[in-house]
Amino acid sequence: MDVAKKWSEYEILDMANGEKLEKWGDTILIRPDPQIIWKDKLKPDLWKMASAIYKRSKTGGGSWEYKKKLKSSWQVKYDNLTFNIKPMGFKHTGLFPEQAVNWEWMIDKIQKEKREIKVLNLFAYTGGATCACLSAGASVCHVDSSKGMTTWAKENVVASRFSR
Repeated sequence: MDVAKKWSEYEILDMANGEKLEKWGDTILIRPDPQIIWKDKLKPDLWKMASAIYKRSKTGGGSWEYKKKLKSSWQVKYDNLTFNIKPMGFKHTGLFPEQAVNWEWMIDKIQKEKREIKVLNLFAYTGGATCACLSAGASVCHVDSSKGMTTWAKENVVASRFSR
């Protein structure tokens, strides 16, 4: 199994009872994850430090319960990539950190080529793969059906200093 090794500002601190305790920069969040089926928390005291908890509704969806005041957004880095993070509907933060292994694979493939690489990123969300491919020197066409996501992706491209 490949593991993303270049996260300096994201970490899974603990997991139990269908939830994961994550650190995004200086912010600790609790988010649901139905694949976490074990009951015992390894670090129960850390759970008390969470800034926000995503609570699922019995009727679908859910909302964030804030324990501490958070900035509306903040940034985290993965190697030379910078991403804007913010709690949003349906437990999302604007980034899937587990995708970093795929970003590394794409960067490696692009950098090994001796020709111009053009990438079409469909369903591109907030631009994790777009930023990774740009960092490797590719030209990228980023597509998403949500205008808000493409706007967020542009913000991530600028934050990562890849704007052209």
